[in-house]
Amino acid sequence: MTVTAAKNNIEVGTIIAAHGRHYLAQVGAEKLQCVTRGKKSDVAVGDKVNLKRTSANQAVIESIAERKTLLYRSDQYKSKLLAANVTQLFIVVATEPGFTDDLISRALVAAESAGVDAHIVLNKTDIVAALPRTRERLQVYRKLGYPIHEVSAQAEPDATRDAFLPLLQGQSTILIGQSGMGKSSLINLLVPDADIAVREISAALDTGKHTTTFTRLYAMSDDTAIIDSPGFQEFGLYQLSEGMLERAFREFAPHLGQCKFYNCHHLSEPGCAVLAAVESGEIASMRHQLYAQLLHESSQKLY
Repeated sequence: MTVTAAKNNIEVGTIIAAHGRHYLAQVGAEKLQCVTRGKKSDVAVGDKVNLKRTSANQAVIESIAERKTLLYRSDQYKSKLLAANVTQLFIVVATEPGFTDDLISRALVAAESAGVDAHIVLNKTDIVAALPRTRERLQVYRKLGYPIHEVSAQAEPDATRDAFLPLLQGQSTILIGQSGMGKSSLINLLVPDADIAVREISAALDTGKHTTTFTRLYAMSDDTAIIDSPGFQEFGLYQLSEGMLERAFREFAPHLGQCKFYNCHHLSEPGCAVLAAVESGEIASMRHQLYAQLLHESSQKLY
């Protein structure tokens, strides 16, 4: 709903797409092309913003409302804003083609650190030959308590839609995943006018065929939104400190504070409770290796 302050002509909108320093905001039933003042580009899809109109369909972003959550995507040791105010992150994987555990684990770390609920969606379950092996690979995440939803967007569209809609209600959900996992099929199932919306956004931002390379938000109702993101390999985690990283691995929690040294890095220190849990199999070796890799990357970040 649009809220207008008469004396200074400020309107409230939601950013539904971004391309470079150009943004598209939903203001009531209207879509306004927006820019920031100066060279700022610190606006994310999902942001609630205060706008001042400069013409019938254009506006300047005056300020950003306080964010509840913020996710990043990475760009060679730097982080770019991905989406704001999301409450759920759905990681879409498939039986075919193959997916990387690295992306799943990085996405889960990003969700934990941002305070966003994470779910894993296993698509293309109709490819039964690859199903047992895929389920086995996902078992490590199931053991950590992350919900895994099995669907087949193309073979069983009605059942897939029926499974998803209750999960989305009242939430702002972002879908992420590598290319080829069927994310677009899911979006088209859940948002019937998605293709039309994409064309509108493309025309408004004048991006043509490049529209598929950026994040966009679809409002399904007043309190429900779904955000589609481009296929990418890596989540932005460079902004996380060592303390934030260790807390983003939920299986580390029972062991933090139990190490011999108070400033333990959980890498090779004697008397490390986390390493002991890795040795006993309580913590998956793959997950600890990712923690060590993220710690190394964090130490290499550029300022």
